[in-house]
Amino acid sequence: VDSTNAGRVLASDAAVFLKKSGLTDLVLGKIWDLADTDGKGILNKQEFFVALRLVACAQNGLDVSLNSLNLPVPPPRFTDTSSPLLLSGTASSDLPWAVKLEDKVKYDAIFDSLNPVNGLLSGDKVKPVLLNSKLPVDILGRVWELSDIDRDGMLDRDEFAVAMFLVYCALEKEPVPMSLPAALVPPSKRKPLSVPGAMPLIPSSTSTKESHQSLPPVGILAAKTPLTQ
Repeated sequence: VDSTNAGRVLASDAAVFLKKSGLTDLVLGKIWDLADTDGKGILNKQEFFVALRLVACAQNGLDVSLNSLNLPVPPPRFTDTSSPLLLSGTASSDLPWAVKLEDKVKYDAIFDSLNPVNGLLSGDKVKPVLLNSKLPVDILGRVWELSDIDRDGMLDRDEFAVAMFLVYCALEKEPVPMSLPAALVPPSKRKPLSVPGAMPLIPSSTSTKESHQSLPPVGILAAKTPLTQ
């Protein structure tokens, strides 16, 4: 990012690079504020490292705060859609899944308790669990949209884990992203790219909106029924 070896990075250059992390602007803004300690719009090497470490924290579901800086996290992940090398399968299919193993065990137990049919849960069965979180219906609609990756109106075990992961993030006041970050796509749903760099792994939110307008994602959540659970 510091192509001229000036020992510092301007806000504009850093922003372009940090956007490749797949994090929302809100989270990136918070990261920038914490890294750019004196607010001069420039990061030196040390401050840039702080930003990278906070990106890694956010990608692994940790709190974006200075307290998280000492926690052990894998290095941050960046996808460069303009670089065929970075996109041709290495960056996308080898990404560790953001859902941690111990959490997956918990999510699987909830999944099994909802009596899946042929390994799938319908919207009606998932709805009470989502509503139980007391999150706003529009947020839950987006959680459903993002987790129903193959758009079949059902959630399998991995998709359900994505939904639970997003719900818990939202409960921790983390914003729910507009499109699913690559790290959250379950390994079972990752497609090898036939033409390097031809298609970004995750469709942009505009194309998903247009092509899936017919699916009423919030429909499954709209009825605010009192839940006794």
